[in-house]
Parts: sequence; C-alpha cells; structure tokens
Amino acid sequence: MEIQRRLDDLLDHLPAGVVVHGADGRIVSANKLACELLGQSPEGLKGVEASAAAWDLLRSDGSPMQTEQFPVNIVLRTGSKISHLIVGIRGARGTLPRWLICNAYPEYDAAGQLRQAVVCFTDCTLLKRAKQRLQKSEQRLRLVLRGSTDAPWDNDLETGEFYYSERWWHMLGYQPDELAPHAGLWLDLVHPDERPGVDAFMAALAPERRESYAIEFRLRHRDGHYVPVLSRGFVRRNAQGKPLRISGTNTDLTERKRAERHIYELAYFDQLTGLPNRRLLIEELDKTLARSHRSGRFGALVFLDLDNFKLINDTMGHAAGDALLRQVAERLRQTLRHSDHLARLGGDEFVLVLEELGASVEDAVREANIVVDKLKLVLNQPYHLDDRPFVSTPSMGLVLFDGVPSDVETLLKQADLAMYQAKAQGRNTARFFDPGMQASAERQASLERALREGLSAHEFVLYCQPQFSSGGDLLGAEVLVRWRRADGVLLGPDQFIGLAEASGLIVPLGQHVLEESCRALARWQGDAALDKLKLAVNVSVQQLRSAAFPDQVARILQDTGAPPAQLCLELTESVFAENVAEIIAHMHTLCSLGVQFSLDDFGTGYSSLAYLRRFPLAALKIDRSFVHDVHLDPAAAPIVEAIIALAHGLRLDIVAEGVEHEAQRRFLVDGGCSALQGYLLGRPVPIADFERLYRRA
Repeated sequence: MEIQRRLDDLLDHLPAGVVVHGADGRIVSANKLACELLGQSPEGLKGVEASAAAWDLLRSDGSPMQTEQFPVNIVLRTGSKISHLIVGIRGARGTLPRWLICNAYPEYDAAGQLRQAVVCFTDCTLLKRAKQRLQKSEQRLRLVLRGSTDAPWDNDLETGEFYYSERWWHMLGYQPDELAPHAGLWLDLVHPDERPGVDAFMAALAPERRESYAIEFRLRHRDGHYVPVLSRGFVRRNAQGKPLRISGTNTDLTERKRAERHIYELAYFDQLTGLPNRRLLIEELDKTLARSHRSGRFGALVFLDLDNFKLINDTMGHAAGDALLRQVAERLRQTLRHSDHLARLGGDEFVLVLEELGASVEDAVREANIVVDKLKLVLNQPYHLDDRPFVSTPSMGLVLFDGVPSDVETLLKQADLAMYQAKAQGRNTARFFDPGMQASAERQASLERALREGLSAHEFVLYCQPQFSSGGDLLGAEVLVRWRRADGVLLGPDQFIGLAEASGLIVPLGQHVLEESCRALARWQGDAALDKLKLAVNVSVQQLRSAAFPDQVARILQDTGAPPAQLCLELTESVFAENVAEIIAHMHTLCSLGVQFSLDDFGTGYSSLAYLRRFPLAALKIDRSFVHDVHLDPAAAPIVEAIIALAHGLRLDIVAEGVEHEAQRRFLVDGGCSALQGYLLGRPVPIADFERLYRRA
C-alpha cells in the first residue's frame, strides 16, 4: 500500500496529465494535472468511456475527432503506441478549446494480454494559438504579396544565407535559382553606372542606427535591358547596433518610370514634332546663358518662322500643315550640332540656340551666318505633302548673347522682331537684331496703347470726301477717319490703320465709324440738300468675317434710324483671300436689309472675275494708281477703259477715286465713268463742315 501511495503521489506531481484506461476503454484513474486539464474531478472521470458521446475532441486542424481516432482507442485497437498527437478539447460554449500534446502506450499482463492503455498529455494551448497566429500572418502575407508586384528577399548576415523569392527571379526574367543564388548576386546585376553609389549606400548602412531604408537602382534583366526597382529593406540589429539580418522587397518601377516620362514629355515637349517646347527651352536657355558667361564666348538665338504657312493650312488642310512641321523639325535635327538646342514654340515658329560661336562679335556673326546658310539650303529643298512636292522657305531673326545678365524673354522678343524684319524685307532671309528694331517696336507698342485710349476717349473723328456724278451732281461721300489726339495732333489713316488691323482694334474702330456714319444719315433725313446722299463706309475683312457682323449692322440701323439704302459698305480685294462662302452669306444678309456694297481699289489685289460675279456688289471703285497716269501714260488708259467696260457689263456703278486734274476728269467722263472723287472735286473735310458746305450749295 505504501508503494501505491508513493506512486500516486509521484503521478500527482508529474508535469503532465496521466489517464489510465482499462481494456474496455473506460477510465480507471487520472492524476491531479489530468483532472485540471480535463476540467473534471477524479471521481467524475472514473468509469467514463472513450467515445464521442462523452468527449468533444478536435483534430489539430480544428475539425471534430471521431471516436475511433481517439488516442486510447487507437492504442486499444492496434496495440501500438501514439506519439505527439495534437488533440483539442472543446470547452463550454463561447470559450476557446484547450490543446494537448498526447502520447499513449499499451500495458500488457503476464500472459501478454492488453491489460490497459496509458494516455499522457501536456498543455500546448499557448503554443497552438501562437502557431495559428503565425499561420494567419503568413496567409495574410501571401495574399498581400500575391496582390502586389513586390518581390521579397531576405539576407541572414550571420549565416550568409540569402533568399530570393520566386517573384524576384521572375521580375528579372529568370526561373528560380537559374543563377547560382548568393548574397552578392543582386549586386552583380546592378547597372555598372549605379554600382559605386549602391556599394557606398550599403556600406554606410552598416554603422548607422536606422532600421529601414529605401534606394532606387536598375537590375539587369535576362534579355539584357535594365529594370528600374525600388528596394526597401528592414535591418534587424543586436543590442550593440550590429546588423544581423536585412529583409525587404523590390518593386518594379518600369510602369511608374514610363508614366513619369510621359508626364515629363507632355510638360516639356511638343507632341507633334517631339521637340522641346517653350518651357523646356527657357529652362535650357538659362543654363546656356550661364555657360556663355563663364566661358566668355558668344552664342546666338535664332527665331525661325515658315513663310506662308497659313496658306498651306488653308489650301491643303491642317494634316498637310502638320506633316510639313514634322519634316521641318526632322531637317533641323539633322542639321544642328549636338551642342545646339532646338525647340518649337507653337504654330510654325521654331527657336534654335547656338553655342560656342566665338570669342568676338565678328567671329560669332560669321559662324551664325554659316549656320543660317546651311539652314536655308536644307529647308528650301522640296517637301513631300500628299505625294506632291512642295517648297517652303524660312524667315529667321537672330540675336547674339554673351552671357551678360539678360532676360530670356527679352532675347526671344528681340529675335522675334528681327524675324519680322526678315519677312518685311522679302522673306526667305535672315536678319540680326539691332537696337533700332527695339525702339521701333516700343514705338509701335506705345502707339497701340494710345490707340486703345483714343478709342475710349472718342478721339477718332469722321471726315467726308464728296463724290459727284459725271454731270457734276453731288451723289454722296466716302467716310474717312482721322485721329485727333489729346495733344491736338491730327493723324491720317495711313499712320494708324495698319496697326489697328494688326492689333485687332480695327473691329471696335470700324464699329465706331459705322455708328457715327449711320447717325449722320439719320440726321440728314428731311434735309432737302442732304437726305438723298449716300455714305460709303470702309469695312475691314476682320469685321465682315465675324458671324455677329450682320446683326451688329442691323442693330445700328435700327437704333439710329438711318435708311439702309443710303449706306454703302466698301470692301477691299483682300476679302477674296478669306472664307469666301461665309463672307458672301454675310453680304447677302445685309443686302436683304437694303445695304449696298462696293469693291474698293479694284485691280490692285486678289481680283478674280469668278469671285466678282458671285459677290453681291453695287459698284466698283477704280484705284487711284490707275487714274493718276490715265492722261499721261498711254498704257494706263486701256486698263481704265477695261475696268469701266467690265462694270457696265456687270451692271455695276463705277467710281473713280484720286481725280486731281481736269484732264483725268474729262477722260473718265468721256469713257463712261458714272461717279468721280478726288481733290479736283473736293477735299476731305470734317463731317460737320461737309454738312454746312453742301447744305448751302
């Protein structure tokens, strides 16, 4: 009995639960720890059978354990021992199961019969739960990595073991372990240009205390190209800060780099030609000026514009214009040196920046002229547009720079001014900027400002030059505009009309003249001397091509009460170069109101008999250049006679302007000209003076 007591006492102090089952599977005895782990008293356990009805056991994967799978039943059935079997015991509802590591073995009697089975177990719940958490963490990591493009890697600095994931290999086009994996493999694949920087970065990482890092570099792909990657790592260190392990991921940056490049190209390059745009040009020009200043050598900025490019777009279409620009850009690329810069500002404007032209102005001018001659030679060669040869010429403006502090925008403006000077001097040529151009441009800008202010201050006044019939009767007048400036100076139209057209101010100026003319016609109604007179008002092509122009004229007529039939709008032959169908439609709309049209300066511009027939005209005006020599030059007379005959044939009135001599008047009257205008008959006078003069007459 003493031995049994000691034995039981020993069992109760074992760090494991022990349960003894009889040959029938029922519990015979259990030690103290077994009762605690199973949540039962010794008396409650004694006689309990090993069945699913008595025990709710779980397999290691959490699924229910069948009765025949119980450790004791396996031992009783097979006579074999069981080692390290994980078994779970489900607790009360809402509680987590307890997990046990079970070992079981049989005991036999002297006759060799299986007498009982002993089951020993220890609590491994904490270990099991830690393992479950680890499995869940690993599962999450696998899912995250599967959904990302990151390639994990791991470097054990203590053992020298290096792990490259499957994705790491595939990112570089290799099968896993196709190359012998070792700690320095990734360094061997780094781009040679970046290897020194990467080596220095990793060497500096060791003595530093930081735990994480990120670095970009390129790794060689299996097919030879380089893959840009972002490598991010975590450094595990010991208490002294020595690195023990580095783990991280590589991210393929190919798409990001491609997107960044695309964004960069959109921001800094012209999409049609692929050349740098204005923004990049200005940035590079700043650097060029700095280099020129340091070296003391001259450079040149060339502003290049294609002659008559608008005509190509209008006649051949924008696709042909784009094709020409691309061909011009390619020729410029092939012609310039690698050290020069080329950009497209927009439209048909290109800018070239030439560096290292010489240490003196003379040398720089000579070298720049050599480049210009080469450019003209190359760009004057025929282009092929829509399978047809086409010739286009350039006009170029140049400005020299030597690095002295200068505003980039000022250089561009100066080269632009020089380019316009080249166009003014015949096109297909080049001109260097000189300060006189700048002074002229500043005068033009000042005049434009004054022109705007003059419009606001109503400084533009109307003059009238009378028109008479061949018999001497007053038929009407041509309205002429003068600018009486605030300082009292009176300017004629030749001093501001060109600028008004170039600046777009011709539209509000033309509307002002039209409104004042209609007010005069309305004022003359009921005046026996003036109420039958017509007023001829010049209209610019910019006004006429506006979709709103017919409505504007109709509104002015309605607001002023002027009779439409006494308003004649004079056009120049430049309308033939515009959108003819649109302009004809506007003219017909106004003709339906009673307004008449005459063609001014006939024979000096784009005259076409076909267009003349299509335009709803009431009269032609013979230009003063033909009238001037009609009584002196035998060659001038047939031209005037032909114009008069043409007008009669088309049933149009004919007006001759610039009549200054009696001999001219006599020739025109004898030739059948129906109306005359000129200094011989009456000079232009302010409209108020015109009213007083001809009311008395």
